[in-house]
Amino acid sequence: MNSPRIHRRTFIKGLSLATLAPLLSTERTGKASPVPATPDQENQIGPNVLFVVFDTLSAPHMSLYGYPRQTTPNLARFAERATVYHQHYAGGSFTVPGTASLLTGTYPWSHRAFNQGGTVAKPYEMQNLFSAFAAGGYTNIAYTHNLLANSLLHQFGAAIDLHLNPSAFCLGNGSFADTLFPGDADIATRSFDDLVLRRGGEMPSSLVLSLLDRVRMGLSKSRVMAQYHDSFPKGLPELFKLYFVLEQAIDGMIATVNAAVQPFLTYFHLLPPHEPYRPRKEFMGRFDDDWQPVAKPSRFFPEGHTDKELNQLRRHYDEFLAYADAEFGRLLDALTQSGRLDDTIVVFTSDHGQLFERGIHGHVTPTLYDPVVHIPLLIALPGQQARADVTVPTSCVDLLPTLLHLTGQPIPAWCEGTILPNFVEQPGSHEHSIYAVDAKRNPKLAPLQRATFSLRKGEYKLIHYRGYRESKSSYELYKLTTDQEEVDDLYEVEKAVAADLRHELDVQLGWANQRYAA
Repeated sequence: MNSPRIHRRTFIKGLSLATLAPLLSTERTGKASPVPATPDQENQIGPNVLFVVFDTLSAPHMSLYGYPRQTTPNLARFAERATVYHQHYAGGSFTVPGTASLLTGTYPWSHRAFNQGGTVAKPYEMQNLFSAFAAGGYTNIAYTHNLLANSLLHQFGAAIDLHLNPSAFCLGNGSFADTLFPGDADIATRSFDDLVLRRGGEMPSSLVLSLLDRVRMGLSKSRVMAQYHDSFPKGLPELFKLYFVLEQAIDGMIATVNAAVQPFLTYFHLLPPHEPYRPRKEFMGRFDDDWQPVAKPSRFFPEGHTDKELNQLRRHYDEFLAYADAEFGRLLDALTQSGRLDDTIVVFTSDHGQLFERGIHGHVTPTLYDPVVHIPLLIALPGQQARADVTVPTSCVDLLPTLLHLTGQPIPAWCEGTILPNFVEQPGSHEHSIYAVDAKRNPKLAPLQRATFSLRKGEYKLIHYRGYRESKSSYELYKLTTDQEEVDDLYEVEKAVAADLRHELDVQLGWANQRYAA
């Protein structure tokens, strides 16, 4: 009798799981050790790829890009052996569209993941970064603290060999659903969004389970906090009832990368510096200085925060960013020591930024000012020793085709980005229109009629608010080469430029909306 055939990806997944077993068995202790590479790692057909995503990281807050506070000295150290993109943009203003655009190489009007808790349209479940690299023989590994990003990873799961649970690199998980149904927490989260956010229903509940959940979570968290209180006086970083220390995630990343079957694509999407801003003790008070940001007009969607409140929140964010940067430095040292930088493309970026201006705090806002969509991008090629700087505008949708190009793989037709400058022979040819979209209030499968759009082209940036009661149909125009703080609205001044950009945006939206027209 013939033995059953084992598909190659099934074999690789099993091998990866076996290799990472020592790591996963200690994932809650933060003491995982690197695991030796397997002989299969010698059968490499292209460079490895390591994605490092720090959530909610606004490029204007990074000393690497000229911010006056020294928030990112370790990223600056990494930049000396990387290509640094100075005008790089997210696809949207929060996790769902930003991550979906990064991982599909398409804008939100195509992948349709733009609602809170949203997911991509069906075709993109098999048209994404992981499916493209799986076709090229790569071992795909993914991890995130962020449950919204994790829902997207679940959608792409058919092409991911090892999808680590969000709790894998956490000290505790306060979700009762995850305790009862360890494999279905994301589906439960998505079902909740579907019920409450789309249908307006009420959340089903149980008084007994609710009380048990509160007691269990309180006891668990109290034990952990007692252990870490001296190091984290503000409390532990957390989101969606997952609490952690970044040190543990960095340890897990190092061990995973050292253990992965080559060639590998590893995607690590870590929460800091997303709020709550809770750094280690030594970073608290680091930026209690007299520096004040530029005052900006509050025109659209203000939330009522005073400048004093926003400046205090900004200081806390900067402290948390400095903590995250220090841990990135530890990752960089480990990659250098292991030799991983000699055979791996390292990508550092974010999914979106954060606002501390115009009366607004955060990123759940319809506005698309630069602090919420201007994000970092650094790419280090294997063995790279010299720095390169690129100042033309680029988009997160450009990353997928660029990485396929750098690893010698074909670029699929569904990609909406282009190869990034510094990796093509004629960088000037890359200058093209860069878009961002916020459509949280728009139905997923309907024309985009209640949304905000930004178009960056050359020196200028056009912002368009469409269908909001608060702003009707409004536009703003900024010349970012002379007004990077977006203070002077030129829409009524440079009318020819405004008309050209408005026409281009209208044509693009007409194309995007036609497939969803009634």
